[in-house]
Amino acid sequence: MYRIGVDLGGTNIVAGVMDEFYKIISKGKRKTNCPRPAGEILADIAACVQEAVEKAGITMDDVLSIGIGTPGSVNKRMGIIEYANNLGFDKVPARDILSKYFDKPIYLENDANCAALGEAVAGAGGNVENFVMITLGTGVGSGIIVNGKIVNGCNDAAGEMGHNVIVVDGEPCTCGRKGCWEAYASATALVRQTKTAMRENKDSLMWQIVENDLEKVNGRTAFDGMRQGDTAAKLVVDKYIKYLSAGIVNVVNTFQPDVLCIGGGVGCEGEPLLAPVREYVLKERYSIHCGKQTQICSAVLGNDAGVIGAALLDE
Repeated sequence: MYRIGVDLGGTNIVAGVMDEFYKIISKGKRKTNCPRPAGEILADIAACVQEAVEKAGITMDDVLSIGIGTPGSVNKRMGIIEYANNLGFDKVPARDILSKYFDKPIYLENDANCAALGEAVAGAGGNVENFVMITLGTGVGSGIIVNGKIVNGCNDAAGEMGHNVIVVDGEPCTCGRKGCWEAYASATALVRQTKTAMRENKDSLMWQIVENDLEKVNGRTAFDGMRQGDTAAKLVVDKYIKYLSAGIVNVVNTFQPDVLCIGGGVGCEGEPLLAPVREYVLKERYSIHCGKQTQICSAVLGNDAGVIGAALLDE
């Protein structure tokens, strides 16, 4: 039997058929095309699911369940997407609507939690019981698995590690607070830090890397400059890694996961990012005298993490 996972994003909808070995054997895709009515987007989810099923050469009779990973806050028990600002969703009864298309169990979960579940079971986690995934993109996303279960809290909104403050009265965050980890360790923050350093260092090699166009600065610019021996770029990377590591120590001290994996665009830097993070955590962690320590590694499933995690959802 097979399970279907759907990754609903602000840009794309991807549905995948997962086999018993956690492999995606086929996909269906559509553009999300926001903003538009929720009913239209959910109809496209149904179309993506059907496309994936047809490509797999199976029928819906071979499918056990359908899981949906969505941005925003989700009431899993009621099957309602409470709020997703980038989709324009406000209290959308997604399960009821999709049940008109499919007579199958339908589960909903936050997309970051789905990615964490996918990595924990089928990716970097190797099916460990306690796992945290941190994604470094536009924001700092996180998903937390404790004793094999997603941590949701009383209102399904737990696990927003990016909105823990690491600098009191620091940089403003999109959530309305100041000094959040996200405001210092996201790819967006890294771009801001890189541009500031470039303005202050007109002879930096980073100007050549972006062809003297600040609009071309991205999360790789400082790392690329560092690899070319640029002093200003190295200072940006070192400071960014310090902010990132401070937040990761907080995560490790709070949850003591078996594995913490880092994904997202900046996470693709691999060892140039991970090695100094591990060194910092090794020095700063509360569990310094414990025999077992958290393994810190890169995510491995890429864009499939959310699809696999959504397919794994159940009661």
